[in-house]
Amino acid sequence: MIDHAGQVNVFLIAGLLAAGGFVDRDGAADLAALRAGLCARIAVIPALRRIPAPVGRRHRWVDASPDLSHHIRLVDPVDGLGGLERMCGELMTVPLPLDRPPWELLVVPGAGASQVGFVLRIHHVIADGVAALAIVEQLFEPDPQGQPQHLRSHPSPAATSPAPGPLGSSALSALRRAGVGVRRVLTMVGGRGTGPTVLLGSCGPNRGVVFVDADLTALRARARPLPATVNDALLAAAAAGYRSAMAAGGDHVPADLPVSVPVALRRRGTSSNQIGVMRVLLPLAVTDSDARLRLVAARTREEKALAREQGTLEFMRGPWGARIMDRVARRQHVVAGFITNLAGPAELRCLAGAPAVAIWPVAGLAGNVRLGVAAVSYAGRLRCSVHFDAAAVPGEVFAHAMKEELTRAPG
Repeated sequence: MIDHAGQVNVFLIAGLLAAGGFVDRDGAADLAALRAGLCARIAVIPALRRIPAPVGRRHRWVDASPDLSHHIRLVDPVDGLGGLERMCGELMTVPLPLDRPPWELLVVPGAGASQVGFVLRIHHVIADGVAALAIVEQLFEPDPQGQPQHLRSHPSPAATSPAPGPLGSSALSALRRAGVGVRRVLTMVGGRGTGPTVLLGSCGPNRGVVFVDADLTALRARARPLPATVNDALLAAAAAGYRSAMAAGGDHVPADLPVSVPVALRRRGTSSNQIGVMRVLLPLAVTDSDARLRLVAARTREEKALAREQGTLEFMRGPWGARIMDRVARRQHVVAGFITNLAGPAELRCLAGAPAVAIWPVAGLAGNVRLGVAAVSYAGRLRCSVHFDAAAVPGEVFAHAMKEELTRAPG
């Protein structure tokens, strides 16, 4: 994945840790205990113990033992959850050095009352969102006290590994995939899904991050009768956010807004980045919440199957394609946003004995897209973040409208 000045390709997880293990009752953290507690876990995660070494125009992985005094650090205190959000925004423009394993775990005092915050950053050269979340699950141990059944979450259908496509590997299906691939490439190079908008343009260094949460049980209760999934509900809520943000930014609000939504593929080989992409038209002109969710669900059913059958975006199947994609993405008008949803642990997890009472994923902005949404299901909650170019996009307006939609009562 290619970095640019002020725009880095990292997957970030932020969260809050309660007292336990290396965190005492007052929220003070013992860094020596944390490093000792994670040393054995890091030793069996190859992705955290290697660096990319260039070989011509490609790279190969080279083993490199991480210096935990560098990778696991205590940072200055922040002012509550808002301070943690601001810190995440600032970190989304700070590169990770590639001369050591490209990850870091920061311990953040002051993020919560008698709680300590944490920020884990993992470069996309190591892993995509699904693989990064798998690393998180390896670093965090299950909560020894368990979790009540009524708080347990379930994987989002859009984030689980899919079964093989129904068309198999016949010549007809291969020909069809080739045709779809050609259309996807032509669309990416010359397509226009949206006109001029505050959502697209060069991204500045002033970033904002806002966390948004919703109860998974209530969200499912609202989505299931329509019928729709939690992922559909997230997309419909994002549609409400885009509508409000575009209006607040002085944009013309279109009937539909195209966004890019990753789809997890069946893991094959050793690649750490294996995702498909579906392009979803979010219905901004539909103001009735249930009608909007029904329409989103109908659109994603078809697009999801096509994305899984087609596989990884053609431009991302080699280094040359990735370089072309990087250039095209900086001036594209095919999609106006990124929305990703991952299935996280169903029960509370602990970091070196400290319960992680909340986690939020933050995805990087790429190309000319100025706002993106990332979500993860965790211990009965859907935890979301809105990451945006604060100088160009009214991201707080987006987050407020999205939260209202996600927490709307069924019926």
